[in-house]
Parts: sequence; C-alpha cells; structure tokens
Amino acid sequence: MAAIDTTRFLRDLHELRRIGEYRTGVHRPTYTKEDMESRRWLMDRMRECGLDPVMDGIGNVIGRHPGPGPHLLVGSHIETQNHAGWLDGALGVVAGLALARAGMAVDVAAWADEEGHYGGFIGSRSFIGQLPEEEIDRLENRYHGRKLRDALREAGLEGRPRIRWEPGRHKGFLELHIEQGTQLEAAGLRVGVVTGIVAIRQYRLVFTGQQDHAGGTTMAERRDAGLSAVRLLAEIDRHFPLVCGPRSTWTTGRIALDPGAASIIPGRAEVLFQLRDVDEAVIARMEDRLRALVQESNRREKCPCVLEPVSLSTPAPCDPAMQRALADAAEALAPGAWQSMPSGAGHDAQYLARVMPAAMLFTPSIAGISHHWTEDTREEDLALGVEVLAEGAARYLAT
Repeated sequence: MAAIDTTRFLRDLHELRRIGEYRTGVHRPTYTKEDMESRRWLMDRMRECGLDPVMDGIGNVIGRHPGPGPHLLVGSHIETQNHAGWLDGALGVVAGLALARAGMAVDVAAWADEEGHYGGFIGSRSFIGQLPEEEIDRLENRYHGRKLRDALREAGLEGRPRIRWEPGRHKGFLELHIEQGTQLEAAGLRVGVVTGIVAIRQYRLVFTGQQDHAGGTTMAERRDAGLSAVRLLAEIDRHFPLVCGPRSTWTTGRIALDPGAASIIPGRAEVLFQLRDVDEAVIARMEDRLRALVQESNRREKCPCVLEPVSLSTPAPCDPAMQRALADAAEALAPGAWQSMPSGAGHDAQYLARVMPAAMLFTPSIAGISHHWTEDTREEDLALGVEVLAEGAARYLAT
C-alpha cells in the first residue's frame, strides 16, 4: 500500500474548515451557499486525486475511481450542525481523499444532510434507494420551514438524477469519524474500532389538558398539560436505569407548551423523546417500560398522553471481516492504544450497511465535545486515524 500523505490530509481538513468558518468551528448547514461551496471544493480535490466526481440531485458528491476493482466506498458528510464543529463528517470525507491520493481503489462519497436539517440521512438513504419522491415532497427544514424541493431548486440541484448504488461495485463501505464521546480519551486510547451503530427510537408525547387562567383557576381545578409532561419525564428517568444497558441513553430534546404564556395554564404539551442502544433486547425493554409508564400516567393524571412514534431505526452491526482488518491495522500501528467499541451516535454507515458490508473507525474527541464549535481532536490522532483506516482498507481489499 502507498504511504498516506498525512501532511496533505491535514491541510485539506483545514482548508475545508475555512468554508463557513465560525469561531474555531464551522457553520455550514445543508444546501446553504457555504455547503454548496464545500461540495464544489470537494469535487475539485477529487479530480486532483484522479477520481471522476458527480454531484447528484439530492446533493450527494461521489468521486469514482477509474480503474478496476475491487473497490471500497469511503466517506461521510461535509454539512454541519448550526455553529458546530469542523471534524464531524468532514474527517471521513477528507480521509477518503487521502486514500484515493495514495492510489487505493476507492470511491469517495460525501452524503447530503446526514445532520438532518431537512430529514434523516436523506443522502445515504437516496443512494440505497430508500428515499421516495413523495418524502422529498413532504420534507422541510426543521429550523425555518423551507421546503426541501425549494432548497434543492435554489441550490441548483433540481432536475439532476439521483445516483443509486451499483450492486457488485463495492466490497464494502468505510467511515472514519470522531468519537463524539469521552470513552477513548478517558482510557488513554487513540483508536476505536466500531462494533455497531446504535438504534435511535424517537417519539412524540402529546399531553392534552385545559388552557385556562393562571390566577383564576385553583390548583385543584387545573388540567395542566405541562405538569403532566414533567411528571412523566421524571418517572422515565427514575425507571429507565432499571432496564437499560451500560451504554443506553435517553434524551428529552424538546418540550413545547401551548400557548406558552406566563399567565396561561398550558392546554397542550408536546415532548420529543429519544432513546438509543446497540442491543435490540435492551431497546425492547426500554420501549416496554416507556409504554407502561405512559399507561400509568394516563391512569393517574388529569391530562392524557398519546405516544406517537416519529422514527424507529434498528441497530447496525459492523461487518466482522472489516472489523478484523481494522483491528489488525490498529494493533500494527498503535499497539495497545485501541479498543473495540459501539457508536452511540447515528451515522451514514448504518444505511450503507443495508446493502453492503460496512465498518467505522473512531478517533478521540477532546473532552468528548461535538455538535459545538469547540469540537476538536489532536492532529497526531487525526493522522493516526487515517493511517489505520488505510492499512485496514488495504488488508480488507486483500482478503
């Protein structure tokens, strides 16, 4: 295998970082002018690496290797959360460039909207044929409500065909990513070989009470949807530790009270609630407990709650042969400084895993910070990560 030019790899990362620069991070939301500039930048770099780049009708950028296979598909995403970090996603795409520049038989991909400004993983889902046109018609930006169709037209993507995966072209998909947690740093390790990607189950809990005057309505008379919501969330937090796994998480991401005025008792409360784990059995236990707690809340409270599924993903185990290749590479290049571990975040790899073998590699995150402009990783860890990725890719391609 040709040596990886880590100096050029780091330079590419820092060059990409300047597009949409915000403090020490990046603000590059999907389909904004900064996002589209970064995609054009990427296509220029792909050409320099000898790849043939195309941007499709959903915004995916894919650079194809011109030579014979077997090929690997390597990549991630380059749009960001709002006012967020410079490595989340970009690391995996620029790592793909580094492998291509070293002469490896890789196609490089930057998937659109992994961060979910308009929908969940719409770029990678489009690539595997799981994004129907009617969903594109329906989707809109979660922050300002712009329709996805309008955003695609304004970005110059309307009318372009969407690229679909070609059965038999790729031996597998690899994604290098920052950990977005503290496990590696806390253990003094430098590389994580990912065993699987968590399932994310998201729900909407809607409580119906009675809107009324905050001064004229006695406490005994009230049907306060906000209080019912808070009490149920407290019960969830008390009960879930009894049924969860060691890496389970649950999050209340949003509480909206209607009408949301200080002197009005809320007649409606809406909660967005999410739980995650890599083990289906653990997920099932948590979901059973959630449904039981909603049932008990409805028996006890004056404000009934309706539990509505929003999105229900499944765990995605990483391919065993690819894991072995990455683990062998990690031991060769960072002996004793790596571990196998699950991913607590969702990634495009979980969708590519539905159509081809897929695996991921983690580099440490300083203080575990991600989705914030202070996100960072030591440059020596970034360089080691891409070297391990390349060595693992070469070992897997040779099998």
